[in-house]
Order: sequence, then structure tokens, then C-alpha cells
Amino acid sequence: MNETTNLSVKAAQAIILQHVKALAVETVGLEAALGRVLAELIRANRDQPPSDVSAMDGFALRSADLLREPGAAPARLTVVEDIMAGDRPVKTVLPGQCARIMTGAPVPMGADAVIRVEDTRSLAEDMVEIGRPVDVGNDIRPRGDAMRQGEVVLTAGTEITSGVVPVLATVKCAQVRVYRQPRVAILATGNELEALSAAFDPEKIPDSNSYALMAQAQELGLEPVLLGIARDDAQELAQFLRRGLDYDVLLVSGGSSVGVHDHVRPTLAELGVTMHFWRVEMRPGHPVAFGTTDRSLVFALPGNPVSSMVCFEQFVLPALRRMMGNRRLFRRTLTATLAHPLKARPGRTEFVRVVLTRGAGREDSPAWVAASTGNQSSGALLSMAQADALLVVPAACAGLAAGATATVVLLDGGAFQSEPGFEE
Repeated sequence: MNETTNLSVKAAQAIILQHVKALAVETVGLEAALGRVLAELIRANRDQPPSDVSAMDGFALRSADLLREPGAAPARLTVVEDIMAGDRPVKTVLPGQCARIMTGAPVPMGADAVIRVEDTRSLAEDMVEIGRPVDVGNDIRPRGDAMRQGEVVLTAGTEITSGVVPVLATVKCAQVRVYRQPRVAILATGNELEALSAAFDPEKIPDSNSYALMAQAQELGLEPVLLGIARDDAQELAQFLRRGLDYDVLLVSGGSSVGVHDHVRPTLAELGVTMHFWRVEMRPGHPVAFGTTDRSLVFALPGNPVSSMVCFEQFVLPALRRMMGNRRLFRRTLTATLAHPLKARPGRTEFVRVVLTRGAGREDSPAWVAASTGNQSSGALLSMAQADALLVVPAACAGLAAGATATVVLLDGGAFQSEPGFEE
């Protein structure tokens, strides 16, 4: 194995992304497209709205009929037609006339403005009194206001959210070309692990890693497969790994360090996996490794639960999002003020689990305040359950004082950006 060792976080991310590209394109129905990524350019197939329409329930009229000198009597207009959404107007509005109109209904010929019904007074079924003027175009949505026929409304690489789905429906895109989702397999290793379905054994450690990684992948809309637990035996491990290498991405937790029973990296190499790096200058998550075959990405993640989850956030997540066709690969970052001092050991980029609260909002300070979740041990799973973000302590830093500012990487599940967004 000719792995590069002791890389910075960004250098490791760069190596991974050099080996990742979007997967093949497939077609799905619009009802199954949420969370997928468009692999095609989408154009509008009509003007929307298809004609000038009313933005309010009210009366369509000629704005010139309402021009009055200060103190003049209100205008009285004759109602010549009722127009509902979906109707086509049949009459032209002439001087002294108006049409009762509903929201979304086409504006009739002759009318150049709409006034809300709340600003009028009905005198009779066919007569309305209006006491104030309106400008030309008032409360009218012009034809093509939302989209013009032939214009690009969505581009390839757009994540299909709940806001994108109705746009696709508007342009009658019942079948959508999207990037295939990666197939992910998850394997835990170690004699000490107790499966979720196994009998309780106080001497064992519950396998939480498999389920943490499963949940992190599910947050991306994926359906990972749990391969189970491989014991610390090279032959048994090889059998599990062979199964995992049939997937697009294999996540292996534990067994990637330097112990006599840590068989993951040498066994992967024996199975034809090219290992590109091992160990990253970060805390938690130092003994992470990455390799590839001609069809799979392999991440050998630390056995400590928090280390595994942090490595997923920094390395696996951006790779999966690129495979899914996304352009924004990394969690969004923001700047926060520290609520208390933080000690750090220089040499590695440190990711501290923090809770965010609103600050005082002064112009000279960030709007957020970050406070540690407490125990920062790599086995303290509750710290991840409580965390809103990971606060980044640069590798050269020996600590941060209370009131200092720092970059935090959000863990909110939905906010992504194109670059990592922090300095090491």
C-alpha cells in the first residue's frame, strides 16, 4: 500500500473528489423525484400566466375613470361582467364601466388596472363606488410574469426540492431525467460489538456506528444496506468486504488503525482496492482511510462513534452528494462567538460539537453564540445528538478565548454550499 498519510482535511477532501463523478442518468416519475438531482435542462412550455390576470378579488377597470381632483366625489362604475378564474372575458370595459373579477382571472379588454374589493362600496348589483385612484397595472400580474415560453427555468445539477416539484409540474414534466443514487453498504468490524438484534451482553459494546452511518446516508435520501458485523478475523472480514465492494460506496467502521487485529486496510488492498490515503490531521477522526476500485469508493472510518460520524460529514457526505449530481457538496458554515474558552492541542484541525444560540445581534459581532456540548470524547454519542454544529479549531491554534469568533459547520441536514467554508 502506497497511501499518503497525515493529510490536512482539505487535502483529503480534494483527493476524494478527484475520484468521484456523478453517476449515470435515469428517468423517474415526478412523484418519485423529490430529493433527486436534475440531469437535464428544463424550459418553460408556455407563458405563465398565459394572459394578464388579476392578483386580487376586486374590479377590473380603466384607471383613467378614477382620476379625481382632491375633494371630488367617488367614482361610480357600472359592473358589466363577472369573471372567475378559468373564464374568458366576453366584454370590453368601456369608460364608466368595470368587471367584477376573481384572483387569477384574465383581465378583460379595455381594463388596465384592478382595485381590491375592500377598497370599494357596492351600491347595487351592477354599480360600485370607488373613492381612490389606482395606477395603471395595479394588482395585475402580466402575461409571462412567472415564466416565458422557451426560457430556461431549471438547469442540470438542480436538487429537486418541494419548491422545484411544482415548477416541473407547471411545465408538464411528468418524467424527469435525474442522476442515479449511489448504492451504499455499511459494515461494522470488531469482536467487541453487539448487534442490535443480539441478546444483551454487559461486556459488549452496542453497534451504534452502523446505525449512525445509516441515518446520515438516509438524511441524503439514500437507502443504505447494513452488512452486519465482521469479527476480527482476516478471512471473515474478506468475505464481508467482497460483498461490500459490489456497491458504489462501502463504509467500514473500525479496524483501520495500527493494532495487530486491525485487518481492514491490508485486507482491502488484497482485494484489489487502491488505498489513496490513511490518517488525516484532524480530531476526532485521525485514522480515516480512503480507497477505490474501478467501481467502488471505500471509506475506512474510525471505530469511535463520534469520529466515524465526523468523518462522514467531512469526507463521505461530499462524495455522495457529487455522485448524486449535486453542485453544493459541503455543509453551510457561519461565524459564531464562543460562549466560553476552548483549549486545543495544535497540530490537528479540531471539530468541537457545539450548540448555537442567538447572540446580542450587535453590528460588530456575529449573530450566533456557540457553546460546547460538554464531553468531547470521541465516544460521547450524546454530544452529537445535542449538537447544532461542529466548531472548527484550526490546526495551528492552541485554543480560543471566550468571545473569540470561529467558523461553525452546520449540522441541520439541509444547508449546503459549494466549498468547505473554513480555514485550517
